[in-house]
Amino acid sequence: MYEILVYVFENCRHSDVSQDTERVARRLSAAGFEDCEIHEALAWLAGLVRSPHRSIAPLPEPCRATRAYAPRELAKLDADCRGFLLSLEQQGVLNARTREHVIERALAVPGGSLSLEQLRLVVLMVLWNEPTPASRLLAADLHDPLSARRPS
Repeated sequence: MYEILVYVFENCRHSDVSQDTERVARRLSAAGFEDCEIHEALAWLAGLVRSPHRSIAPLPEPCRATRAYAPRELAKLDADCRGFLLSLEQQGVLNARTREHVIERALAVPGGSLSLEQLRLVVLMVLWNEPTPASRLLAADLHDPLSARRPS
C-alpha cells in the first residue's frame, strides 16, 4: 500500500483523489499495481479525505497538555514514532488537530506496528490533504527523504 501512496502523491492531483477515484484506480492499474492493493489504498485515502470534515472537540495546545496514548496506539506507534510526532508538534509542523488526524490514519493502516518511514508517509499524506499551501510545502519537504531511500 505504501508504494501506491507515494505514487499517488507524486502523480495525482488532490482533487482526483477526492473526486474521481475511478480515474485514480485506472491510473494505478495501468502503472502495474494489483487490484487488491489499489482497493486497500483507495479505501485508506477515502478515510483521509473524509476525516478532516468530522467535528471534534477543541484540543488543548501542546504547551498546556501532554498526549497520552491508548494501548492500541502504543501497539501501532513505537517510541520512535511517538517521538517523531512530538518533534513535529514542537516544530509547529503539526498542531493538535493534525496530530490526531495522523494518529487516526496510522491506526487505519492494515497490519502491525508502523516503522518510522511508514509514519512519515502517513504524515506526508495528511499534510498533502490539508488545504493550506504551507501544508503542501511541508508535505513536499517530508517527501524528499522518502524518495531518496526508495530503491530504484
